[in-house]
Amino acid sequence: MTCAAIILAAGESRRFGSPKQLAALDGRPLLQHVIDAVLEVDALDPVVVVLGAHHEEVQAAIDPGRASVVLCLGWDEGLAASLRAGLLAVREAVPDVERVAIVLGDTPRLESAVIEDVLHAAEGAPPGVAARAMYDGSPGHPVVLPREMLDAAGELAGEDGARELLAGVPIVLVEAGGPGGMDVDTPENLEALR
Repeated sequence: MTCAAIILAAGESRRFGSPKQLAALDGRPLLQHVIDAVLEVDALDPVVVVLGAHHEEVQAAIDPGRASVVLCLGWDEGLAASLRAGLLAVREAVPDVERVAIVLGDTPRLESAVIEDVLHAAEGAPPGVAARAMYDGSPGHPVVLPREMLDAAGELAGEDGARELLAGVPIVLVEAGGPGGMDVDTPENLEALR
């Protein structure tokens, strides 16, 4: 089964006050933590990192490894534009991709084992069923979308993301636990992770 990954990291970081992708955690940029966790999962190929605001600074500070970096020119339209840019890049690389894992670039404690667990749940699910990580009963990332949902993902607009796609469709939920689901929106969030 082919499964790609899209790491969404194009936002402006307004609430954070500076490019959060570059904020240091354990001596590395936040985004690098996420990239490294995704790249540890060999089954994810291709891996696409979507940048937008501050893209030159961010790209200079990260090591994408085998991941491709894609620029979302419409990043200021919202999350959906980043998702569309990532999907376009994935489909150019693998037109018949079966599933796509969506990962947020501001979840630096995400563990590769959680990604693998959600991916395995998706592989074992019937056609058209998505899989999603849960953290203490709350939905989080990654989200693995089946091929049947990818066209709808390409039609999202504004701040619509995977949550809108998953409304009313069957989902396999995978309890992950730990801090991996916490996204960093403010400096206080980052301090809590430290």
